[in-house]
Amino acid sequence: MRLNQLGLKELVTMIKSGDVSPHDVASDLFSAVDEIEPRIRAYLEFYAEDMLAETRRMSESGSFKTARFAGVPIAVKDNIVTRGKRSTCGSRMLAAYVSPYDATVIERLRSEGAVVAGKTNLDEFGMGSSTENSAFGPTRNPWNLDHVPGGSSGGSAAAVAAGIAVAALGSDTGGSIRQPASFCGVVGVKPTYGRVSRYGLVAFASSFDQIGPITKNVADAAFLMSAMCGKDRRDATTVDLDVPDFEASLDKGCDGLRVGIPWDLVESGLDHSIDVNFTSIVERLERAGITVIDVALPASREAVVCYYTLANAEASSNLARYDGVRYGHRAGGCDDIATLYTRSRDEGFGEEVKRRILLGTYVLSAGYYDAYYLQAQKVRSLVIDDFKKVFEKCDVLALPTTPTPAFRFGEKSGDPLAMYLSDVFTIPANLAGLPALSLPCGVSDEGLPLGLQLVGKAFDEATMLRCGAGLERMID
Repeated sequence: MRLNQLGLKELVTMIKSGDVSPHDVASDLFSAVDEIEPRIRAYLEFYAEDMLAETRRMSESGSFKTARFAGVPIAVKDNIVTRGKRSTCGSRMLAAYVSPYDATVIERLRSEGAVVAGKTNLDEFGMGSSTENSAFGPTRNPWNLDHVPGGSSGGSAAAVAAGIAVAALGSDTGGSIRQPASFCGVVGVKPTYGRVSRYGLVAFASSFDQIGPITKNVADAAFLMSAMCGKDRRDATTVDLDVPDFEASLDKGCDGLRVGIPWDLVESGLDHSIDVNFTSIVERLERAGITVIDVALPASREAVVCYYTLANAEASSNLARYDGVRYGHRAGGCDDIATLYTRSRDEGFGEEVKRRILLGTYVLSAGYYDAYYLQAQKVRSLVIDDFKKVFEKCDVLALPTTPTPAFRFGEKSGDPLAMYLSDVFTIPANLAGLPALSLPCGVSDEGLPLGLQLVGKAFDEATMLRCGAGLERMID
């Protein structure tokens, strides 16, 4: 088996035992990217020379022996800034932007011996569910090149699934880690809001955005999470809590846990393959002696409209900085400031980003703020209250990650509402700020991956990951 097909922890163990060197891993990854990337187009930039030079240095100096990640390369979604490299957010607006600093998560991973392999493709500014909205072209699903990899972290998920990244970082605003992880048959984790610093993550919707890992298995996700989490003085939303050893209890699996099933949310609108698969998993849990409890999340039926009201409002505010004067693309030949603003934004932003800015500006405007934005905030409070009540009865929730398997290119791009509904099962956790993960749980009738989603209590990623590891072994 080629090294690029192995998981993160497995490679770290092999490197530290002397079976392979960090440079061997990087060289093998480079060969895989050279062979596979032209068909997948998961990367916007691949740092072959930098990666090979850094891993060669670590191999020669022996510094990898004491480093947590032992020089293993990790791919990074291109809305997470990296010092001295382009960070485009998949947009023409930032096509020439080179970051002068590293995001906090990049600092922390580098300090633990990780090497940045490259920057992965995404829907522009994280706005999309298919990676069709990138200004630099789409990424393809490794399972079937005619199907989307999901979004917005489609490049990261596709890279891990195709074996051209050992692991990757993504960001999740309404499902942008978990949905592509489901579509590509890998593991994706959205931590609790405030668990991981957002410093250096280009903002889409600041009260939702969260960085998380995309990996080949749950253990690798837990391994990465332990290094990513923690208080950051540069991000006031991070919490000052001790970071638990997320790997410590993985072997316990689902034993003794109460698993809630929100049937009211998932009982209709499912693709047949997902319906059959999810019902089978619930039955398997019951046969294994796991306590399964029926629960209700009534307010989550309104989650999609609530989310797209609030997230678009925040996007309208955050993206106002791209004015052609201080930040981003600047249109030429403009005689006055109004023309400069208009032309710079028209040339720099894609259609989906423009749509969301317009919707967000509308719901924040005079006369509509109370009717839309304020009402959505009230619904968000109801969603949070529902989860609090449910978690008095159970330790973790289980539901499908997506209502359908990966769809074909162009299938939903002309129907924004249909595209938005791809996130119907992932959005509630973002509204409530709760941790959630997606893990592979089978394949559809067409042979496409299916994902199972787990949602945990706030700051209890350890229990969620433990349950995920148990289900991973049970589902095999």
